Amino acid sequence: MYADKTLLQAIDFNDPDAQQRFVQSLRETGFGVLKNHPISQSLVESIYQQWQDFFNSTDKQNFLYNKGKQDGFFPASVSETAKGNTVKDIKEYYHFYPWGQCPVELRPALTQYYKEATQLAALLLTWVEEYSPASVSQNYNEPLTNMITSSEQTLLRILHYPPLRGDEEVGAIRAAAHEDINLLTILPAANEPGLQVLSKTGEWLDIPCEFGNLIINIGDMLQEASGYYFPSTTHRVVNPEGQDQSRSRISLPLFLHPRPDVRLSERFTAGEYLQERLKELGVI
Repeated sequence: MYADKTLLQAIDFNDPDAQQRFVQSLRETGFGVLKNHPISQSLVESIYQQWQDFFNSTDKQNFLYNKGKQDGFFPASVSETAKGNTVKDIKEYYHFYPWGQCPVELRPALTQYYKEATQLAALLLTWVEEYSPASVSQNYNEPLTNMITSSEQTLLRILHYPPLRGDEEVGAIRAAAHEDINLLTILPAANEPGLQVLSKTGEWLDIPCEFGNLIINIGDMLQEASGYYFPSTTHRVVNPEGQDQSRSRISLPLFLHPRPDVRLSERFTAGEYLQERLKELGVI
């Protein structure tokens, strides 16, 4: 699905009409951008620095991912290949769950951020539910906020896009065009630009990346649960140019997931949908 440039403007979280405008943006573009939100910016900044040091170290090899549980460090050699693509993305990343493995010294900040981002995501789900038309709400097999109650599937991913060296595979970019799997994705603006969303006219639009912005997008599971009323919009992360090629990019998306038993639609439970997509991505 696609985005409209006129709606991709940062909405003040505290404005009286913020909820309605935010949900309208999700409906029309699949994305919403918030400013003056409650996520601690100093916490985000410290996580960026801590994890840049982690990815620069050899210690990351001690936390290689568990294939079954999908927690831990995923090196570039096993990075995702976007659905419909044959070339791997130029990235490495770490999957954090409160129950999963994590370097001891990095756990406190991640745990705090996970808590803050999940609480905000739950609030944003109430906004989505409140401004869903009755014809859409009747598609929800249970209230959206109930879907995440007691869920252990919500994933915090720390993404590292390394500097470009010039020997990258032909056609490879930092993150090829894709849609997210989950209900909502919560993403603080990264420390470098590059995130783009596909417009209704087929044009790639830059997402506002001012530090302090919070970028939220619809995932496939909410698209499925809403009967495709809320679109899961195609987006990507493009390679930098010129001197910017020498700089890393750190990104911190939280993928809000329901419990596996939640029925998204007549076709899928959340667990069934997730397994199908992970196989398509080549990570299981």
